[in-house]
Amino acid sequence: METKNKTIRYSDDFIKGLWRENPVFVQVLGMCPTLAVTNSAVNALAMGLATLFVLIMSNTIVSLLRNIIPQQVRIACYILIIATFVTVVDLFLQAISLPLHQALGAFVPLIVVNCIILSRAEAFASKNTVSRSFLDGAGMGLGFTLGLLSLGIIREILGSGTLFGLMLMPENFEKWTIMLLPGGGFFTLGLWLLFINYYKKKNLNSVKNTQQEARS
Repeated sequence: METKNKTIRYSDDFIKGLWRENPVFVQVLGMCPTLAVTNSAVNALAMGLATLFVLIMSNTIVSLLRNIIPQQVRIACYILIIATFVTVVDLFLQAISLPLHQALGAFVPLIVVNCIILSRAEAFASKNTVSRSFLDGAGMGLGFTLGLLSLGIIREILGSGTLFGLMLMPENFEKWTIMLLPGGGFFTLGLWLLFINYYKKKNLNSVKNTQQEARS
């Protein structure tokens, strides 16, 4: 029974970031990169994977050092740890694709102050084991990546007629230039939030109706 409960707890640590506590669509965190770099699917994926890496590594290191780091300077230490892995990501992006690094611009260094990463370090990794912190970082990072991709795919298809740089729409397709601008990001995010909240409300009403029928 104890092993089963531990497995359920570990699964929940990972899954909650994908849906129930998704950083983009539920917690509405990290909106600067969400709206700024999702004008293409490639940029969205790159930023999502970069954040995923930093989340996993910073969560793991913070959890490893949670009993060593003094309470008085914990936030400064967390930022130092996060900044170390952001520097690794920044240099890696420069090495593999300079155009991609330039497209993401200042938003890669700004991962250091991304509230998702610092909040997971403070609220979760500093209080839990390495394995749970790793899964929490992986779940939240993957949820953030999926959120960025959800916006990036729609904005690129409608704004450029392409997907990951490949032509998807016919030549006579009228491109929605607004989708490549900040306004398009707000519009797409609003539509996703509307859809997700409608779906969650519909499910909640369905559960309530089922419970009422069971009582009667």
